[in-house]
Amino acid sequence: MSKDQPFDAAPISSGVPGLDHILRGGFAAGRSHLVEGRPGCGKTTIGLQFLIDGRNQGERCLYITLSESKRELLSVAERHNFDLKGIEIFELVPPELSLDAGKRQTLVHSSDLELGETVQMALDEIERLMPDRVVFDSLSEIRLLSQGSLRYRRQVLALKSFFLLNRCTVLMLDDLTGENDDLNLHSVCHGVIRLEQLVPIFGGERRRLRVVKMRGVQIRGGYHDFVIRPGGVTVFPRLIAAEHAVALGGDELPSGTKLDSLLKGGLARGTTTLLMGPSGTGKSSIALSYVYQALRGGEPCYFVVFDEALRIVLERAAGMGMPLEVFLESGLLQIDQVDPAELSPGELANRIQRAVEERGTKVVVIDSLTGYLNAMPEEQFLVLQMHEISTYLNQRGVVTLLLLANHGLVGPMSVSVDLTYLSDTVVLLRYFEAHGRIRRAVSVVKKRTGAHEDTIREFAFSSKGLSVGEALTKFSGVLTGVPTYHGAEEHLMDQMPSSDD
Repeated sequence: MSKDQPFDAAPISSGVPGLDHILRGGFAAGRSHLVEGRPGCGKTTIGLQFLIDGRNQGERCLYITLSESKRELLSVAERHNFDLKGIEIFELVPPELSLDAGKRQTLVHSSDLELGETVQMALDEIERLMPDRVVFDSLSEIRLLSQGSLRYRRQVLALKSFFLLNRCTVLMLDDLTGENDDLNLHSVCHGVIRLEQLVPIFGGERRRLRVVKMRGVQIRGGYHDFVIRPGGVTVFPRLIAAEHAVALGGDELPSGTKLDSLLKGGLARGTTTLLMGPSGTGKSSIALSYVYQALRGGEPCYFVVFDEALRIVLERAAGMGMPLEVFLESGLLQIDQVDPAELSPGELANRIQRAVEERGTKVVVIDSLTGYLNAMPEEQFLVLQMHEISTYLNQRGVVTLLLLANHGLVGPMSVSVDLTYLSDTVVLLRYFEAHGRIRRAVSVVKKRTGAHEDTIREFAFSSKGLSVGEALTKFSGVLTGVPTYHGAEEHLMDQMPSSDD
């Protein structure tokens, strides 16, 4: 084999959605790669997807298993609806016992063989088939037979040299079951991918991967979330806002209510607005007002709901004279009701990114960040996650609405995380008491893209939508969390609120 081939080590597809993006094209052809992780992380599934992709491209593929039988692999493939036709499976473990002596295979346990004999059987099979892609599962059996780190490393080096001479692209799987989780293979392999599984106190397990190394490639570093679902492994590359071109803004998005008077217009394109207030003050309803106006103008919208059922959202909107079913049926509106206990940060970012790039979404609402924060296993990084998401959306010219609930209903209030510095506009909602009634007040605290009113106005909801009253001049304490109105009753709104947040 010539060492000067022009396509030597060119990237080939991994067959795993999202992984090629992280690897800048895929695995290096003709090289050996290490995929390591504890049992249950998804190594076998990734290996099968890698071979299926090669089979679909007309390549010869071989799966060498020292730890699972062919029957077990076929069972895994069946659960994922994988078709392994055309992929050779060579097992070095005895098959299941059969009462039909004619169907029994003459195989021996790898533990009954010397190390050299075990490896030679695998090499003979490779020389017979001359495959383009190979999955070697797993190195832990070789480690046990080696009975020493020096012999183990030498044996893996010999395997690597053999694969290189035969121009095989290889995934070597390692379950890290050795007593010492050393790194003696990282310097041997061309690329190393580590899979991890995290189990929070509540909710489903979270899986993530990190590309430790890939020689000659500027990989996308850091941790990337992934899931194992029927159909295989799907990786959600970490969103890097700096990789996306800055989009120019356009006209402002109005709400169609007197709330626009406080903002001196609408919400500028490519900006993030934070709606803060206690539960029930109307954050979701205000967000729906902007969504409805955008939908009437033919703009696609994406609404992420963490805290409520889809039915409640639709009923509330209909109760304010904003029917959304027709937009859902047409596909102009996408409402994604998610369970925060089952959703990883990477998958949320991926869903938002696909909504923008595949559907041309112009308005994104996340309702709310509070429920999502409570479910995150590493909640101190929520601000960084939202920084990347909001920056990405701003650069794509999207109007972003983030909803954040304060702790408590009345009195001094606080939030779990400060996102005000990420937001271009901050709208503060509060309850206040006046003349024996509980009312709502709204004020615009911040707007980077232009002027805004510094007044405090009462607002209410009815079947006609959002109503905003005149500025209340006899008002104090709104910023302390205990708003108090000292004016006359005739300056207040007569309409009673008819729907909540």
